[in-house]
Amino acid sequence: MKNYIQPGDTLTLPAPYAVASGDGALVGTVFGVATGAYANGEDGEFKTTGVFDLKKKASQAWTVGAAIYWDNTNKEATTTTTDNTKIGVAVLAVGSGAGETIGRVRLNGSF
Repeated sequence: MKNYIQPGDTLTLPAPYAVASGDGALVGTVFGVATGAYANGEDGEFKTTGVFDLKKKASQAWTVGAAIYWDNTNKEATTTTTDNTKIGVAVLAVGSGAGETIGRVRLNGSF
């Protein structure tokens, strides 16, 4: 097909802020996980699909299948919908303890 470009699971996007490899980033309404370290405004590769361990809001417990959103102010995944962008679903239950700051998320690409 003449108009096919790529699968779209990895996109080259300008980093909206400085990111390290594995950090989540919201570029407009596109959420991705940085494949390398990129300075603010630098073009970089971001994975938009797949399963990733991401920084999460420590005070939240997650259940498998819970909708997960990106809190761009705090740069963390959350179950809170208000003022946040949906990025995928939880694929592993996690508790709400102060030390439980990583959640496993299946990214759904951009909605």
